[in-house]
Amino acid sequence: MTKLVKWIGPAALALAAWAAPVAAEDASPIVIELYTSQGCSSCPPADAFLAELAERSDVLPLALHVDYWDYIGWEDSFAQPRFTRRQQAYARAIDDRMIYTPQMIVGGVDRSVGTRPMEVMDLVRAHQGAAEDVTLSAERDGAALRIRAEAGPGVTGGLTVQLVRFRPSERVEITRGENAGHSILYSNIVTDWQPVADWDGTAPLDLTVEVAGDDRTAVILQRPGPGKIVAAARAD
Repeated sequence: MTKLVKWIGPAALALAAWAAPVAAEDASPIVIELYTSQGCSSCPPADAFLAELAERSDVLPLALHVDYWDYIGWEDSFAQPRFTRRQQAYARAIDDRMIYTPQMIVGGVDRSVGTRPMEVMDLVRAHQGAAEDVTLSAERDGAALRIRAEAGPGVTGGLTVQLVRFRPSERVEITRGENAGHSILYSNIVTDWQPVADWDGTAPLDLTVEVAGDDRTAVILQRPGPGKIVAAARAD
C-alpha cells in the first residue's frame, strides 16, 4: 500500500520562529537551491522543508533533482544530468571533491545539509543583511519576458543573467528503491536553468527573452564560478 508521507520535525520549528519575513517586501528574495533525489532516503525531510519555504516571499527555494542515485533502484523522474553538473561546479568552486543529497546552497555561496533548517534560515538572515545594491525586475507578457536591472556604484564584476523555469508541485508515487511505498509531494521543481546574457553592471540592463509553456519563471543574477547570487526576481 502506498503511504502518504508528511514529514514534520525541526523544519516546522525553524519556520515557526521565522513566521514573518525579515526582509522588506521589495527586497530580492534569497535563492535556496536544494539538490535532492527521489531515490535518496534522507531527502524527504528536506523536500518537505523546501515545500514550507515555497510559501514564503522572502526566499526563492528551487529543487534541482540530480541523477547520481538513479542506479539504486529508482530513476528520479525530475532528474537532469545538468543539475548534477551544476552541483559539481559548486563543489569545484571551493575545491571540494564530494557532492551529496540533500544539500542546500544559499545565495550561491553557503552550503548546508538540507535537514538543518535552523542553520539554513540563519544563512538566509545573513544574506538578507548583506544584500548588494542591485535592483532586478522580470515581467512576463505572454511568451515575452522583459528583464531589467540596475547596479549601484559599489557593485563590481560581471554577472550572468540566468533564466529558471520550475513547476510549483507534483506528487510522485515511488514504488522501488530506498523510498519504495511512499507518496511524496515535491515543490518548486526546476525544469530548466539557462544563462541568457552576461552583464557588467556599468549600464542598466534591459533585455527581452522568449519563454514558452506554463512553468513558472524566475531570473537570477549570479557571479561566475558559480558564485554569489546578487539578485533574483519572480516573473509570475
